[in-house]
Amino acid sequence: MNWEPWTGCYRMSAGCDQCYFYGPNAKRYGQNTIEKTDKFDWPIRRNKKGEYNIKGDKILATCFATDFFLPEADEWRKEVWKMIKERQDIDFLILTKRIDRFLESLPEDWGEGYDNINIGCTVENQEMADYRLPLFLSYPMKRRFIACSPLLEEIDLSPYLAGVDHVSLSGENGRDARECDYDWVLNIRDQCVKAGVTFWFKSTGTFFKRDGVVEKINPFKQGSLAKELDISFLDGKKLF
Repeated sequence: MNWEPWTGCYRMSAGCDQCYFYGPNAKRYGQNTIEKTDKFDWPIRRNKKGEYNIKGDKILATCFATDFFLPEADEWRKEVWKMIKERQDIDFLILTKRIDRFLESLPEDWGEGYDNINIGCTVENQEMADYRLPLFLSYPMKRRFIACSPLLEEIDLSPYLAGVDHVSLSGENGRDARECDYDWVLNIRDQCVKAGVTFWFKSTGTFFKRDGVVEKINPFKQGSLAKELDISFLDGKKLF
């Protein structure tokens, strides 16, 4: 289940170049004005009986089609924090490429973090891993995961896995997608095994290289092929 309190985004780093929401081949291309959506207060809406429309015990992927820490959303985010705090019965999953704005974006009562928030930091290459992850690990939060999405090259995550709960990984999708090499995927999996961190190979991406051969994978089969390869280990956990 996804919640998008605002919409619109713009390039942050190399992983954004072929974005499936805002890249040059996407329907939202050029939509870089950040605006509230009609679902802004969705988690706290109630029906005529006074019950929440969204029942508890859900995982709510938040701002997966934009970025939670966009500066343009600073004032709106104050309201969103209040909604998140009100709905302690929902796990909010927040994924960002703007982890360097984390501290300046927190509510006053954050402390060591809210129990019902899992923060994810996206890294697509070694440069972004080495820049974002030391910051990510230095900030106070109760739960954290790394998303290698889209994976654009081999990445050494091993210096950063202590204190991380989970790693997810996807190739890039789209007609101009950059290839994802299965050897890179297996290498990151091995790093997670050694660190005792759960790992989810979510999607192959469009151009998937195995044994020196690049295959073009139908977008509807990228997730199922990743699952068929049976290299994920989740220990009963599913983030989204």
